[in-house]
Amino acid sequence: MKEREYYKRIIVFLLASLVVIALAAMFGFVWYSYYRRLIYKPFWNKGNWTLIALYALIIVLFSRLFGGIRVGYLKRIDMIYTLALTVLASNVVVYLQITLINRWFLSPAPMVLLTLADLLVIILWTFESQYIFFRLYGAKRMLVIYGDRQPDELILKMQSRKDKYNICGIVHIDAGESVIFRMMKEYEAVIIWDLPSQIRNRYLKYCFAHSIRCYVTPKISDIIIIGTDRIHLFDTPLLLSRNMGLTAEQQVVKRLMDVLLSAFGILVFSPLMLLIAIVVKAYDGGPVFYRQERLSRVGKEFRIFKFRSMCVDSEKNGARLASKHDSRITPVGHVLRNLHLDELPQLFNVFLGDMSMVGPRPERKEILRQYKKEIPEFDYRLKVKAGLTGYAQVYGKYNTTPYDKLKLDLFYIENYSLMLDIKLLFMTVKIFFQKETSEGIEDDQVTALRQEEHIGK
Repeated sequence: MKEREYYKRIIVFLLASLVVIALAAMFGFVWYSYYRRLIYKPFWNKGNWTLIALYALIIVLFSRLFGGIRVGYLKRIDMIYTLALTVLASNVVVYLQITLINRWFLSPAPMVLLTLADLLVIILWTFESQYIFFRLYGAKRMLVIYGDRQPDELILKMQSRKDKYNICGIVHIDAGESVIFRMMKEYEAVIIWDLPSQIRNRYLKYCFAHSIRCYVTPKISDIIIIGTDRIHLFDTPLLLSRNMGLTAEQQVVKRLMDVLLSAFGILVFSPLMLLIAIVVKAYDGGPVFYRQERLSRVGKEFRIFKFRSMCVDSEKNGARLASKHDSRITPVGHVLRNLHLDELPQLFNVFLGDMSMVGPRPERKEILRQYKKEIPEFDYRLKVKAGLTGYAQVYGKYNTTPYDKLKLDLFYIENYSLMLDIKLLFMTVKIFFQKETSEGIEDDQVTALRQEEHIGK
């Protein structure tokens, strides 16, 4: 098993190297055939090679930022999208670099053609590399170890990636540790599903001792620990959890980015917002905007702006989230929600300082109160400003359970960085084309809490 895993990593590395080399070679062709001869003072050969090598390095850096070259991990569409972002960003940077070398602008047409050719190569490479990988390494045979909470929801989610995961065994902890330890050795990986910490840790240590691949659903306390600083002032290691949200300097940088991006967004999307406003008004003569009190950092209330996607007086019987077949949503509203265009007016909320471009989505006070009855930690999300997009929006869905949404938002808060914000903004574009990200809750639900949900913290 260890040898198989070793060779798998080598194959993944070689496949990733292949696409980087191909992209660099294509840039090299464009450089030698066009830009090099126009440069005022051409490079010697070593200078040309260095420029091509630098291009390859930029590809690698951007791919690490967007998570693109992960054969066998990402879906094909995700890999194509993130690699497309990688070459687009890389080609823009390198064109600016060529401009600096020449001390004046040259025609961008060759770089545009290069980008189109790169996209074709990326698509072909993605399909071929995924085919090779999954021919050599099929889905892992996995065992789920569970306790009081049934793993049906997890199994359903993982079955959506049958190319990667094959759950062919489940066992309840009542079977006993000796039985489960024997079973674990018969599978390629195990999933420890929401067990009490004391029991979970015994299985986790056993997996570590016997080099068994192990997937663990984190608890809230685990996520807090992940974001700690390590202190080595003594011979006893310490972990420091500041528990204050963002630092002062992080807040300043984040606010500066919010002002610049929201102002740019308002300027660019103002014609589209005007058109949407006309269509919404023309449909039923009701208000263009939907205003509602929401909660942001430390529970501060603010009035959020959205294009109205539901009929007038849609909440006369009380607040509730939109469901899959919600009759309150207008035909215009369906289009706006599916494309997430109803959120555009929140750029004004960001510019005014009520929200941030990236952060946990703001909840209503009534909904938050209901969630806290089941999940007392739910207002941990209020340690940072609410966001137009966020970690839970990129990696979750509209109807993701509150507990999972809380975990995703805590991952963001505990691991915040400016680069993470930039990555999430780029990744947000992808969710415009994914129907499941805007899919409502079930028709018999009022909030995203599920009746059968039992949360172990």
